[in-house]
Amino acid sequence: MIYLETARLRLRDWEEADLAPFAEMNADEEVMRYFPKTLSADETKVFYNNIVSEFAERGFGLYAVEVKETSRFIGFIGFHLATFESDFTPCIEIGWRLKKEAWGKGYATEGAAACLDYGFNRLGFSDVYSFTADVNKPSSQVMVKIGMNFIKHFNHPRVEAGSPLCKHVLYRISVSR
Repeated sequence: MIYLETARLRLRDWEEADLAPFAEMNADEEVMRYFPKTLSADETKVFYNNIVSEFAERGFGLYAVEVKETSRFIGFIGFHLATFESDFTPCIEIGWRLKKEAWGKGYATEGAAACLDYGFNRLGFSDVYSFTADVNKPSSQVMVKIGMNFIKHFNHPRVEAGSPLCKHVLYRISVSR
């Protein structure tokens, strides 16, 4: 099923054929540099199954993204229910991860903006959050470009305290904007 389309992107259900390029993306050290580690093929399969389960349980999730012109899978953009322990959770998170060859083309911004519109107008969300390691400036820039507002810094409880990835930034956007 195609959930939404932009001028250049299709955000759709996941397919078994997405697993190999998804695993390749998750094993790429450059793509995963702002995460604690790369993912193995088995870890990617678990992640894939969790994404599919979230769609079945909640009716939303991290949409598989393909470029319309080529129909090639380039990653994901979408929503996730964040439940780790924090003063702002549980919350609806918007996030993205794209293959290197998709970087620098505005795809994350284009897809995330469309997701926000879909989330507010079709799914009925009132607030959407996004967070990333403070050092992940590219993702922080996308958050600003899609109209999100900086809320605070926080230490992510699932990242080792001494890690340079522990300090995170939190952004939020509300339906009233």
